[in-house]
Amino acid sequence: MPREKGTKQAAQNRKALHDYFVLERYEAGIELFGTEVKSIRAGTVNLKDSFCVVKNGELFAHGIHISPYTHGSYYNKDPDRPKRLLMHKREILKLNAKVMQEGLTLVPLSLYFKDGRVKAEIGLCKGKKLYDKREAAAEKSARRDMDRAMKEKY
Repeated sequence: MPREKGTKQAAQNRKALHDYFVLERYEAGIELFGTEVKSIRAGTVNLKDSFCVVKNGELFAHGIHISPYTHGSYYNKDPDRPKRLLMHKREILKLNAKVMQEGLTLVPLSLYFKDGRVKAEIGLCKGKKLYDKREAAAEKSARRDMDRAMKEKY
């Protein structure tokens, strides 16, 4: 059976884009079990309140909820267990230094399939203040109004 090619979006953390400024983006593999991959393919994953932590030189994602696979039996794992993210040691140490020094946060932005394997997009983020969120909302509505006006004009 031939391997899948290309990328396919599985889940996206829209709340993170609302709550944080994304400074840098990284791609990481994610350590999963078979029924979890099948559940992600079915689209039953939630990244809403997830975050990443470096512990003993390894990167873990907490708060990624992968619902149990419906056709799985005792092979199903705990939906809220911490998932290990796979990155090079040098990258993990660099990210940990930035998080400790600058007070930034590591947040999973999305899960996707790349050539048949599940990948996680991790963002090095800085928290937004309330006035930043208001400003972003005002920009978005202004852009929407301009698009409407251009559409009506032509």
